[in-house]
Amino acid sequence: MQTVLFHSTVFGPIHSRRLGVSLGINLMPDDGKICSFDCVYCEAGYDSQGQGTAGVSTKEEVKQLLEHKLRTMKSADEHLDVITFSGNGEPTLHPQFREIVHDVLHLRNKYFPEVKVTVLSNSSMLGKSTVVDALKDVDLNILKLDSAIPSTFRLINQPVNESYQPEGVVDRMKQFEGKLIIQTMMLRGDHDGQHFDNTTDEEVDALIAAYKEVNPQEVMIYSIDRPTPEKNIEKITKEELEKIGKRISDAGIKVQVNA
Repeated sequence: MQTVLFHSTVFGPIHSRRLGVSLGINLMPDDGKICSFDCVYCEAGYDSQGQGTAGVSTKEEVKQLLEHKLRTMKSADEHLDVITFSGNGEPTLHPQFREIVHDVLHLRNKYFPEVKVTVLSNSSMLGKSTVVDALKDVDLNILKLDSAIPSTFRLINQPVNESYQPEGVVDRMKQFEGKLIIQTMMLRGDHDGQHFDNTTDEEVDALIAAYKEVNPQEVMIYSIDRPTPEKNIEKITKEELEKIGKRISDAGIKVQVNA
């Protein structure tokens, strides 16, 4: 099974095709994965690998490690575009997520005030007020919506809570009153004998309707760039992504295509 874990709380910086030079923050275990989804394309692998034994990082550990890294980068005059919550699972599951976000914002202001703080989230914790409050405070609140059609959504994202539906995601995204970016992975393939494809006309029409309902600052569409736990996945070509991007743009929605 494909598994690429981040073995530290603060990692990088790495180059992100969507965000630039990114310093990562992994709030989940450094030897396992904790997530509310089990996406077929997740570079960290399937949840079945287990949660490891290290446990989640504490608020104090994150603050200490991040300050050391930012101080070192500042002294070396290194370039940085974003500080990104990502890693081995869903960052908003951390019980002290809001408090950690506030610490990160404070340290950003101290060392790299021009850098943006970003959260990559699967949108599953938008029913928790402390998570919503924290996401409202960050510069780039990037939330996942891979399909607006329930059957496709379940096949691609495999939410741990089987009752979780895209309609609920869309409704909760409205809380941000447009201060969010929606991220959609475009892909097709097979999993457990079932075919999925969120690039069809029906799927793209449903996504566009959802985007319009939420009215985000921007939509990011992209396709797989790294090995995935599900082997039967097709990478969408740049040309096809650009055609989908044009349909989204023609609907009056700002879109970034990352091939």
